[in-house]
Amino acid sequence: MSPPRLHYRTVYAAWWPLAASWLLMSVELPAISAVVSRLADPQVHLAAYGGVVFPLALLVEAPIIMLLAASTALSKDRAAYERLARFTHGLSFLLTLGHALVAFTPLYDVVVGGLIDPPPEVLEEARLGLIIMLPWTWAIAYRRFNQGVLIRRGYSRVVGVGTGIRLLADGTVLVTGFMLGNVPGIVVATLTVIAGVLVEAVYVRVKVARVVREELPARSDSPPLGVSAFLAFYIPLSLTSVLSLLTQPVGSAAMSRLALPLESLAVWPVVSGVVFLLRSFGFAYNEVVVALLERPRSVGSLRRFTLVLAGLTSLAYLVLLVPAVAVFWLEDVTGLSPELASLARRGLWLALPMPALSVLISWYQGVIVHSGRTRAVSEAVGISLTVIVGILVLAVLVGGVTGIYAALAAIAVGEMVRTGWLWYRSRRIRACLAEEEYEAGSPALPGAHGSEGAF
Repeated sequence: MSPPRLHYRTVYAAWWPLAASWLLMSVELPAISAVVSRLADPQVHLAAYGGVVFPLALLVEAPIIMLLAASTALSKDRAAYERLARFTHGLSFLLTLGHALVAFTPLYDVVVGGLIDPPPEVLEEARLGLIIMLPWTWAIAYRRFNQGVLIRRGYSRVVGVGTGIRLLADGTVLVTGFMLGNVPGIVVATLTVIAGVLVEAVYVRVKVARVVREELPARSDSPPLGVSAFLAFYIPLSLTSVLSLLTQPVGSAAMSRLALPLESLAVWPVVSGVVFLLRSFGFAYNEVVVALLERPRSVGSLRRFTLVLAGLTSLAYLVLLVPAVAVFWLEDVTGLSPELASLARRGLWLALPMPALSVLISWYQGVIVHSGRTRAVSEAVGISLTVIVGILVLAVLVGGVTGIYAALAAIAVGEMVRTGWLWYRSRRIRACLAEEEYEAGSPALPGAHGSEGAF
């Protein structure tokens, strides 16, 4: 008798706590923008945080972003957990050291002043923010590593609760900064995110301790993953994050050299926050695919869930683009001036495909990670980054283009290319999975048999 088909309720039950966690995280950037825009010199401090500090902090932490996927896939026993913990702390130390060198030494003038080249009034404010952000990478790494164990063992809801606690810490700092009124916006913004990630990392560590102690076997039946095998698995994933997040400082550098540089950098965190809000539903799907593809007869259900989720997120984004809704969000909630809100509203249309693309990327990328052939993931991001840089360089050479529009258009095109490459590189894996499901007797895939081009 063939095993039962994976039910949609199982996919939804695994996805929604992670989606709630990502959604809560996505509220962080709009909330920070809303407070900073109501403090002194909002354009300068929004530009410093969203155009310099946050993109650089993301780039520094990029090599540890995929610890969540790696931990979800590999934390099968306590021995594997402990090896991953040592790797997490070692890599976090090196990345934090690099962060400190940029923030505290003349290297700052080379990296930020020379490469990104923001307006002069932004430069020193951004340095202060980068100094405050020093604990960021280590806290993110430790949190994501432990979250992977919780997701693998079926405790996705704990991840969502941790994000809620993080937001409470965020809100406490934001309200305090707003009430005081005389704290620089960059200080309020960076203290907010640091307080949030530290509180969440501590909470997740407390929750994972019992799971590791009581539920992870000392050793599993799987042979231990050697150093070379682990690096072959993880380095392509790590490069994926590095190349993907490199688009943020590259975009900032391009905007600094195009029309309306200060205005573009100021609305950048606001627009990014709105786009991230809707893309978060797709980001949450990657670990769901990795975890559930281990279940028998899961391909059909996951594939259809992908299509539904892509459609719903696109529809929700279109609602946000309705003029009355966009004006309410950008001016009344976020606090942008009418001029900046108009700039942001036009830019949001350029990012229209991105929520659906995020869902598709998680589906194809999850299939690839499940197979262990992670090189294709970094290939896709490398090609995407090449396209993005090419478009931005062309925009700078041509001149006269508004910076925020060039950056958003380049990233949207790059994400389309990335999705296409992941589709191409995952097609044989998907065909094999569909073949196995067909042979298991799934009535849901009558056309999948032997079809390498199937979605």
